[in-house]
Amino acid sequence: MSDGFKIPLMGIGTYGDPRKTPKGTAYESVKYAIDVGYRHIDGALVYFNEHEVGQAIREKIADGTVKREDIFYCGKVSHRFSVFSLLCKLWNTFHPPELVRPALERTLKTLQLDYVDLYIVELPMAFKPGDTFYPRDDNGKYLYHDTDLCATWEALEACKDAGLTKSLGVSNFNKRQLELILNKPGLKYKPVSNQIECHPYFTQPKMMEFCKQHDIVIVGYSPLGTSRDPSWVNLKSPPLLEDELLVSIANKYKKTTAQVVLRFNVQRNVVVIPKSFSQKRIKENFE
Repeated sequence: MSDGFKIPLMGIGTYGDPRKTPKGTAYESVKYAIDVGYRHIDGALVYFNEHEVGQAIREKIADGTVKREDIFYCGKVSHRFSVFSLLCKLWNTFHPPELVRPALERTLKTLQLDYVDLYIVELPMAFKPGDTFYPRDDNGKYLYHDTDLCATWEALEACKDAGLTKSLGVSNFNKRQLELILNKPGLKYKPVSNQIECHPYFTQPKMMEFCKQHDIVIVGYSPLGTSRDPSWVNLKSPPLLEDELLVSIANKYKKTTAQVVLRFNVQRNVVVIPKSFSQKRIKENFE
């Protein structure tokens, strides 16, 4: 990355619907993934499983499988709060500058780790601060909050200076939003990555070119295709992994369709973080 630190091209996502995912699933999956060879782990406070992810990492360090410096954890600060690479993400209700460091410290306490490798702003817009991750009014509409992204970024820079994270990045930012940070007067650390949806159905050529010009790494989430959540996805759209061309390529080379799709991005130097709780698919994806 542009700050001198390295990010593994292949990572594993840890999101699981907390209403449907049995307790311990993320713990077992992360432990197995580390045994397989994964060293990049993507997590977030709003996944409600950081305690499991942290436990898995600590146990694999304790048994000698890896050292802490071998693991890359990414977490997210979402104008709310969370962290982990351990890639960590700042959630949307924690964008006010005074909430950024407490959010990261809460993540580190949950993970029981001293630092994360990458801390990213999960979304460029903010929800109303508070204890509810997805605040709504009485009519069911989301409650947003006016926040200065540049002020949020300065709070993140302070977290890096304090040694709580090694690198800083963003997620779901468009060109204008990235330029807002890149052109900020007194910028101390520029974003090293932009985590966006990226796969053969959504190749992101313009964003890839812009980020290349500014030495920003693209991290592709949903690399196997958009979630099939009926609450926001048109289920009439064909699943990416059932695409006839991709299936035929996989058959030709005796690979799984998922392996072909992941290779598509890896060959373009796009970091991928496929999520799976199946040991079979975790291993196949890594291969």
